[in-house]
Amino acid sequence: MIIDLRSDTVTKPSKEMLEAMMQAEVGDDVFREDPTVNRLESHIAELFGKPKALFFPSGTMANQTALKLHTQPGEQVICDKYAHIYNYESGGASFNSGISCKLIDGDKGMFTAKQVIDAINPDAYYYSKTTLVEVENTTNKGGGACWDYEELKKIRTICDSNNFGYHLDGARLWNALVAKNETPKQYGEIFDTISVCLSKGLGCPVGSVLIGDEAIMENALRIRKVFGGNMRQAGYLAAAGLFALENNIDRLKEDHDKAKDIGKVLATLPMVNKVEPVETNIVIFELESQVNETEFIDQLVEKNIKIISMGGGKLRMTTHMDYTNDMHEVLLKALKSLT
Repeated sequence: MIIDLRSDTVTKPSKEMLEAMMQAEVGDDVFREDPTVNRLESHIAELFGKPKALFFPSGTMANQTALKLHTQPGEQVICDKYAHIYNYESGGASFNSGISCKLIDGDKGMFTAKQVIDAINPDAYYYSKTTLVEVENTTNKGGGACWDYEELKKIRTICDSNNFGYHLDGARLWNALVAKNETPKQYGEIFDTISVCLSKGLGCPVGSVLIGDEAIMENALRIRKVFGGNMRQAGYLAAAGLFALENNIDRLKEDHDKAKDIGKVLATLPMVNKVEPVETNIVIFELESQVNETEFIDQLVEKNIKIISMGGGKLRMTTHMDYTNDMHEVLLKALKSLT
């Protein structure tokens, strides 16, 4: 038994999802003639109360398209120092859009409206022009933490008063919605663009969707083409997304509960210095300074357990739908046996 907790992207489609994919009605999506893709886009747009949605092969491409739509070369996006668009998208903000990132030193990947105000560049020609604020919910490197919705609304007010765009990297927004008992429409009301992932947590093999207002999304299809993201009979993949949205959202609570169990056990281990508060399906923890990180990971590998290093002394375990109850019991016992 291999217990793979490196990411919630390691899942494989269930038998039922595969059946839904194989039964999909498809067409050429470059001609916008794939009925299943069109149905997925319409469904997600409606969920968020937005007029437009566009299917992408990856969350990175969806985020990068949003950055391109909101900005011009030489401008600047405000985001947290832990932001996925800054840390894990291969420098795409500068490569694709020619923009820089103004990093906020937030708390677990989240920041306040006051910090946004302080991060806005002065209106002088020798500064980069601030034009966009980006947030990530849940925060990956922040340990799956969920934003306070009222704080997000305050940031919206700042964006309105300064004519900034407002983008949400919602790769794991489904987890936040379940954990906080919130709705997609709440987020559609305050963000200009939102990217949501179907292959994190929901068990799809591929796919993300970018949702937005009419004006900002007008050029999204062209940018996706420029980035090489056009697909043909993509309905097979979109069908997986439709199945996941109908069947795999409510069960995310199971992942959250298991992650909390893991966090509690890790907190009792003498080699663990700190465990970040666990809200959703991500457990971030740090080892004591004298403990060798590589040796710790190797010790788990010997027990057929895979986890991942996030850099900066942070280790991550991520629960998901392919992490079974039996695996959970084995993992907890294995952690308790570490010396």
